[in-house]
Amino acid sequence: MKFSKTAADPHSAARAGIIDTDHGRIHTPVFMPVGTVGSVKGVYHRDLREDIRAEIILGNTYHLYLRPGLDTLRAAGGLHRFESWDGPILTDSGGFQVFSLSPIRKLTPEGCTFQSHIDGSRHSFTPENNVDTQRIIGADIMMALDECCPGDADHAYARKSLNLTKSWLERFAKRFRDTEPLYGYSQTFFPIIQGCIYPDLRREAADHAVQLGADGYAIGGLAVGEPTETMYEMLELVCPLLPDDRPRYLMGVGTPANLLEGIARGVDMFDCVMPTRNGRNGMLFTWDGILNMRNAKWAEDFSPIDPDGASFVDRTYTKAYLHHLFIAGEMFAAMLASEHNLAFYLDLVHTAREHILAGDFAAWKDSTLERITRRR
Repeated sequence: MKFSKTAADPHSAARAGIIDTDHGRIHTPVFMPVGTVGSVKGVYHRDLREDIRAEIILGNTYHLYLRPGLDTLRAAGGLHRFESWDGPILTDSGGFQVFSLSPIRKLTPEGCTFQSHIDGSRHSFTPENNVDTQRIIGADIMMALDECCPGDADHAYARKSLNLTKSWLERFAKRFRDTEPLYGYSQTFFPIIQGCIYPDLRREAADHAVQLGADGYAIGGLAVGEPTETMYEMLELVCPLLPDDRPRYLMGVGTPANLLEGIARGVDMFDCVMPTRNGRNGMLFTWDGILNMRNAKWAEDFSPIDPDGASFVDRTYTKAYLHHLFIAGEMFAAMLASEHNLAFYLDLVHTAREHILAGDFAAWKDSTLERITRRR
């Protein structure tokens, strides 16, 4: 993997760049649709490519490890072939999913043990077998195994958690260096910068990770309970500590406003389930604000879903029609809303990139935030 920075905004830390992988080129800033179990819920790959304009999608190691399982994925030749996606893929290590299973998991210096949410069976992840698992899945970019510390943790717990993450990271990096890809193309991995909301721990985590000389760096443990302003403060602290010639990935974030504020602070890559999850529940993000399509006010509104939107859904369907589908309980409603929201997120970061290249991102961001965050 290779990253090159192509432009920087003169009035913020925003930057534009290009990531080259063996499965294709990624233009940053980028939003990555989440395909947890090998599928972006309710969206055809054709539409991901042609309408949404996705350049990279995600998979999740925890979920794919449990189902369909490693034997199936290896027999298929990896996740790209299994799900018929020929573009880049990034896989989360599963650390966040194990974190969310706190009642049925246990952390030790060796690794983490957990019970499957599917059938209760017991499993373990270590840094070593997590590398092996992600080799079998075959993602272009792997995430190192970490503990996702709760956003409200005290300093003592955050310190203990970071020590564990640092130890796991060193073992993960060694296993990665000692093994090879399985399917004839290169893979890389990103360390994850943890440290909760504590500046001293974030600095320590960043310094430790940078010593590994990785191809990119992820910032984790944010948007997990801490105030939004605190998340922005941590980004302002961490991003300048990371190499300027490597991409920076903010994990699991977030709202359209979070994306623009993250870009302004130097983040290049984002992912979140919000576009599809909220879309399935009737919430649409548009260039003219946030819409609840279940509201009766849309029942006879025959205007386009988003007059300024760039997607097939925006050009084809009306607010009244989508409102009808949600009220009728049609699965097509969730599909259309998911495609619209993903297309909006990708259009948002594409437009942000254009303004970075033009040198007026900061002013555009401020005017755009007021428009896209209002509720209609």
